[in-house]
Amino acid sequence: MATVVLVGTLDTKGLEYGWLRERLLRRGVDVTVVDAGVIGDPRIAADVPRAEVARAGGADLERLRRDGDRGAAVTVMARGAAETVRRLHGEGRLHGVLALGGSGGTSIATRAMRELPLGVPKLMVSSMASGDVSAYVGSTDITMMYSVVDIAGVNRVSAPILANAVDAVVGMAQGFAATSRADAAGPLGGAGGRPLVAASMAGVTTGCVDAARERMTEHGYEVLVFHTSGAGGRTLETLAGEGQFAGVLDLTLSELADDLCGGLLTAGPGRLTAAGSRGVPQVVSLGALDMVKFGPADTVPDRMSERRIRVHNPSVTVVRTTPGECAELGRRVAAKLRAATGPTALVLPLRGLSTLGAPGGPYHDPAADEALFTALREGLRGSAVELVETDTHINDPAFGRAAADLLHRMISG
Repeated sequence: MATVVLVGTLDTKGLEYGWLRERLLRRGVDVTVVDAGVIGDPRIAADVPRAEVARAGGADLERLRRDGDRGAAVTVMARGAAETVRRLHGEGRLHGVLALGGSGGTSIATRAMRELPLGVPKLMVSSMASGDVSAYVGSTDITMMYSVVDIAGVNRVSAPILANAVDAVVGMAQGFAATSRADAAGPLGGAGGRPLVAASMAGVTTGCVDAARERMTEHGYEVLVFHTSGAGGRTLETLAGEGQFAGVLDLTLSELADDLCGGLLTAGPGRLTAAGSRGVPQVVSLGALDMVKFGPADTVPDRMSERRIRVHNPSVTVVRTTPGECAELGRRVAAKLRAATGPTALVLPLRGLSTLGAPGGPYHDPAADEALFTALREGLRGSAVELVETDTHINDPAFGRAAADLLHRMISG
């Protein structure tokens, strides 16, 4: 039988968690309730009481209550909840996690969820879910559901939303429990035992990455493609740093342009570092460094108003990078690649970096591209990085296949 774990603060949300527990039990799953509350008395009994959670977080519950520091208490209980769910999963007593809350409850529960492997069902019903949830989701597969109203009683608005959450987590948990743990632990096991390769892609580099993925599949790999949305790049870096990949095809670096220019989809300064520091073979290219991404058109900074601006879709507007920015991006990419400890190659598509930057495209700018290429050549001179220059644009299928063949040779030794 599947077991759903409820993680929450039973002093402030106990009645709501009691409602969830009863509905889950009626749906035919076992339920384990973990209490991460501190201040008030719990409104319902927990299977894992708060004192045990506090100890798992490295603190004494009574001392936390005496100190009265809410921020410190939330940190401790989040750490303890994470340790608790990790233990329950290891014991085979967790097939899904469901939680609800506001800012504090969401912080605690999602901290616990992030400790679980990919593929384990994780559902967070939160009043915070309509905003930026990247801090809660991180690099995991947490499902966020907006509660619409605050989690304060079960009423005509919240009841159907919470019922949907129950139905969703029951279906996910039962499916997870019915699958062998090896298969259900998530994609990182690799279908059929094939070695895993990561690839980075944006809509404007799809042709390149599709061709590379098809060739890597022919070579016997399973390819995980990460969209360069900020979160996608961070996830790629996290998993590469954990040694999950046999190799990385980092063909799309648009997040670095956003990081430099204040764009919307930055993955932070750590982008393009994990595979190198881990010694994972990597083939890198420059996909979409010819643009910076912003939100709707009215969010583009005034300082960029004279540049080439293109509405990609109603939510994303792209702005062409300048020669000066391209030169700086070249210096940054070169510095990151020089620091790599494993086999590394950089492949330059001399005729364009995206669908927009190919010859005849609105962002075709040979001078800006050449500033990028020149900075890279200078920055990599004398290094162990293999520099390959191709007289094609990045989305030529031959370019993607060549990048894949190069990575395969690196991995094969």
